[in-house]
Amino acid sequence: MQTVSVNVSRPYEVRIETGILARAGEEIRKTLGEGRIMIVTDDTVDALWGARLESSLTEAGVSFKKFVIPHGEASKNAQSWLALLETLAENAFTRTDILCALGGGVVGDLTGFAAATFLRGIRYVGIPTTLLAMVDSSVGGKTAVDLSRGKNLAGAFHHPSLVLCDPGALSTLPEEVFADGMAEVIKYGVLGDAELFEILKDRDHLPMEEVIRRCVAMKAAIVEEDETDHGKRKLLNYGHTAGHAIEARANFTMLHGHGVAAGMVIAARYAHSIGLCGGGIIEEIASLVRLYGLPDASPYPASELTETALRDKKREGGRIDLVLPERIGSCVLHRVGVDALPAFLSGGAV
Repeated sequence: MQTVSVNVSRPYEVRIETGILARAGEEIRKTLGEGRIMIVTDDTVDALWGARLESSLTEAGVSFKKFVIPHGEASKNAQSWLALLETLAENAFTRTDILCALGGGVVGDLTGFAAATFLRGIRYVGIPTTLLAMVDSSVGGKTAVDLSRGKNLAGAFHHPSLVLCDPGALSTLPEEVFADGMAEVIKYGVLGDAELFEILKDRDHLPMEEVIRRCVAMKAAIVEEDETDHGKRKLLNYGHTAGHAIEARANFTMLHGHGVAAGMVIAARYAHSIGLCGGGIIEEIASLVRLYGLPDASPYPASELTETALRDKKREGGRIDLVLPERIGSCVLHRVGVDALPAFLSGGAV
């Protein structure tokens, strides 16, 4: 087992091991003690992994209930959040009880937000089943639901009490969903781990436990330094300003990582256009993105993305911090006025 400690205001561990899902009940009980569990999952993940989690909880003597949502981003909304809160209330859950998010980023974000807001905060455990959730959204305490005007506009910072990552769960992912997570993995390579970037070039021999550990450890270090996203943590948004705009323009029919992949290349092109990095970096990033079947460009023109980008929650008044690469393994924050967004989204300065 590989373990990463996340030393924030409420410290917790991320445990990474193939097969750990079958011991989830034991891991949860020995770490968090007594307490009922509300499993929160979606219909797809429930059919694949729900029985295994339930069996592990039963073997550990843990009482549980279950709340299931339809799979997909459309379920990460205020209606699902309220329905989950009502279910917790109907079952008389208290602050000694625990929510358990079994699934990808949608389930994790919804569960975390419910945990943050029910009784002004109860504990939750993350059991991510997608690569994207394992390396990114399950760590760091960002929880949210979507509003009609955009993604993650209602949310809270609320850290999990434990995260269990079982790379064995990745075996059931469709190819495009695995690729979706690889976009975030590539992000970490560009952001601060050139060695990881090189490892990823050998697609057929990925050491998944080590890949996940490297990503989690990097995110943990950044979050420890900037827990509430006012400084260095903004670097984790590499590829996301353009990526979120692309997702929104596609009415969220495009997977998150696919938008981020295109966004990383767009950011590299802009960085080159202002003299921040060499032109070779653009092709390095684009070629690795393509290796995993991800897009290296936006299907929409900058003019159609700008309005959405102006609503980005990372915007601060008339300014926004762009994350731009200097080289593979190093990115910087570059503050611009929002009037620079059309040039950024077109991949070059005007």
